[in-house]
Amino acid sequence: MAQINVNNLTFYYEGSYDNIFENVSFSIDTNWKLGFIGRNGKGKTTFLNLLLGRYEYKGSISTSSVFDYFPYRVKKEERQSTSAELMEGWKPSVPLWRVICELDELGLEADILYRPYNTLSFGERTKVMLAVLFSGENDFLLIDEPTNHLDREARDIIKDYLSKKKGFILVSHDRDLLDAVIDHVLVLNRSSIEVQNGNFSSWWENKERADSHALAENEKHLKEIGKLKEAADRTSRWANKSENSKIGFDPIKEHDRSLSTRSYIGAKTKKMESRVKSYEKRIDREISEKEGLLKDIEKSTDLKLMPLTHYNKRLVTVSDYSLKYFDADEPLFEHMKFWINQGERVFLNGANGCGKSSLIKAILEKNIGNNLSEKNMEECGNLELASKLVISYINQDTSYLRGKLRVYAEKNGLSYSLLLTLLRQLDFERVQFEKNMEDFSEGQKKKVLIAASLITPAHLYIWDEPLNYIDVFSRIQIENLIERYKPTMLIVEHDVKFREKISTSVIEM
Repeated sequence: MAQINVNNLTFYYEGSYDNIFENVSFSIDTNWKLGFIGRNGKGKTTFLNLLLGRYEYKGSISTSSVFDYFPYRVKKEERQSTSAELMEGWKPSVPLWRVICELDELGLEADILYRPYNTLSFGERTKVMLAVLFSGENDFLLIDEPTNHLDREARDIIKDYLSKKKGFILVSHDRDLLDAVIDHVLVLNRSSIEVQNGNFSSWWENKERADSHALAENEKHLKEIGKLKEAADRTSRWANKSENSKIGFDPIKEHDRSLSTRSYIGAKTKKMESRVKSYEKRIDREISEKEGLLKDIEKSTDLKLMPLTHYNKRLVTVSDYSLKYFDADEPLFEHMKFWINQGERVFLNGANGCGKSSLIKAILEKNIGNNLSEKNMEECGNLELASKLVISYINQDTSYLRGKLRVYAEKNGLSYSLLLTLLRQLDFERVQFEKNMEDFSEGQKKKVLIAASLITPAHLYIWDEPLNYIDVFSRIQIENLIERYKPTMLIVEHDVKFREKISTSVIEM
């Protein structure tokens, strides 16, 4: 058991306007199973790289621990190599028998180490890397989003595997995974960092309670400040009026006045002025106590959606439907049957490779009148779409996002100002708008696609794994949006909490 002590850590990227971290101090235990939570772009991956010594920084990070990082980097020219060859570079001198033992816990046979890396699925690659990662001794492990692009079955295996381990930091936006795996949280708030005992749900409950208390206290202080300002203003006017009455009076109308009353009026004025100063001090004290109350409140603005209403109740009908690629021996799926009515949110659930994205592709091609045979696809059965159906689509791929946001908006017929407004609501900093999209984080690229979809009026929203890399707070925003506007949707997404919250039906493939 060892400590990692961070003292007065300050870091910024060259050319950046703001510090990523500024005079940050906290301590964590290397025996913990630590969940790392924060908005996209707040610095989670940056902090892991600081632990690894990849950047220069001000302040200190002191520990006796040795760090290792997931995912390991695999260069393009190395993808033909086997995992057994690659792991010599990932974790030199790691005992093979340890890796095989870890693979067994992950449900894989040892022969997977001798297959070319580029033939492995996303799930197999993740499991092999985790097996190598956990094969060392006394390392403190930095695990960065291990479940992206994985299906439900693979996520469950990794969730069960990590729940038996300890001594790591886990960066993840999957609330179900965090709840099952971690025993402490490290949270990057808006203006502070906190460490708490518990899992995601216990932290979220504490946060909601603390936010509610802070908002109530803020409201109380605002009311008190208002009352004090009114009293100070009223007393100040009285004092001025009294002071002005010291000199000059009508002896007929004010027969009870004399020159000797001037001292009395002056004393009275002085007393009222003293009272004004007392009010001003109390106002300053109330303002001081109010400051900082809302510094870590997550201001999740309600997003807006513009769904269209179709004259048909049923938008998609699939019956006895099969789909096969020409060069494949077997169909992706057979005899599928489901439909999508207006207002329904239908989720496609199944293992990677079962045909979820291919079914979406078939729907999109049919909607624009393309023949599936031109796409190397052969269909059998019935796939019917309502006529003149407008679809808004989010692809898994973000690699094509390049150049400026303005050009992207113009190319896709989007309102540039509306796109920026929505991105701001999804916690984009204004400085990001000047960057090229290839310089965005993966989470920020996903937010561009989500924002573009949301501002596109459509009858049907088809989202293919939209939440990869998206932070927890934005996921909750999107959930609230869908619950409020109830758009018609066809979704592939492995976030269990998200699916439980908004789905009207789940199609098992």
